[in-house]
Amino acid sequence: MSVAESEYPARWWHLLDDGRMQCDLCPRDCRLHAGQRGLCFVRKREGDRMLLTTYGRSSGYCVDPIEKKPLNQFYPGTSVLSFGTAGCNLACKFCQNWDISKSRDMDRLADAASPEAIAQAAQSLGCKSVAFTYNDPVIFAEYAMDVADACHAVGVQTVAVTAGYVHAEPRREFYAKMDAANVDLKAFTEEFYVKLTGARLAPVLDTLKYLKHETAVWFEITTLLIPGKNDSDAELEAMCDWIARELGPEVPLHFSAFHPDWKMTDIPATPAATLARARGIALARGLHYVYTGNVHDTEGGTTFCPHCGTALIVRDWYKLLNYRVSENGRCRECDGALAGRYQAFEIKDQFGPRRIPIRLAAAAV
Repeated sequence: MSVAESEYPARWWHLLDDGRMQCDLCPRDCRLHAGQRGLCFVRKREGDRMLLTTYGRSSGYCVDPIEKKPLNQFYPGTSVLSFGTAGCNLACKFCQNWDISKSRDMDRLADAASPEAIAQAAQSLGCKSVAFTYNDPVIFAEYAMDVADACHAVGVQTVAVTAGYVHAEPRREFYAKMDAANVDLKAFTEEFYVKLTGARLAPVLDTLKYLKHETAVWFEITTLLIPGKNDSDAELEAMCDWIARELGPEVPLHFSAFHPDWKMTDIPATPAATLARARGIALARGLHYVYTGNVHDTEGGTTFCPHCGTALIVRDWYKLLNYRVSENGRCRECDGALAGRYQAFEIKDQFGPRRIPIRLAAAAV
């Protein structure tokens, strides 16, 4: 099958008694008549089969620092080959990648590449990992899983940047192929999820608990703080208490700054002080690794030893200024264990704050 045909058989669906086809990938449970697409737009019913219309097609490729995903404790200082497709199974009114996630013009947007071509490109570019990002990889799970297999065959790691909105069976198969993930925990109230994302909170919490207790996937959490919507002390305290209780204090948490976009241009950008306040709350509730993002905040970007308090990985945006972690993930000051994934690393070898867009030659799938 060629990339141009983009008629890859999709998985996780069944026919209903009334003749409709139900998609079983995510909790939306879209029920489709012939020719209809799910809310994600990329999963389409054709006759009595479902197609993934974006298999082998990308909205673009870029080499980034791993910290941009954001993953601060997954091979810090390394580079990652990032790509996404189009569409999304959430409907966030504040989406900051809406030109990709809401795209309906795949023929114009798409670059094409086979899983093997992506893996080989990552290897030749010296990338430690490949990230499925920009839009949610859950909706192109079949493609992401095949890319992951190709990456692992050449020693490249895989990263999912996701909202975690997925049913149990595909979740199990999908994360079996992933080495790391950053999960968006968009808020800690059902009202926020329903009104501002068109989704529900419980399935996301289930995904986080699954990752922690049933997989070896390294994961970090990101919450985009939107003024007046999900940044109250009470909500942040409740969220941090839940993370500490259900996931443990060693799961890193990133608080990221909102900027007006998509359908929420009437909300002001998040003040740096809000992020600092949120970080203080999380630390006070016992979380060990708490970061700020989308603002210039060296302290909020630094990884501190939870045992002796030493600043182990000092960051200025995506540039590493100091690195004091051993290859087996221990503090060079007190020898305390640091949560995460590490390797032998010299600060002079860091990828740094660069962002390098690339094009992959079209390849047959």
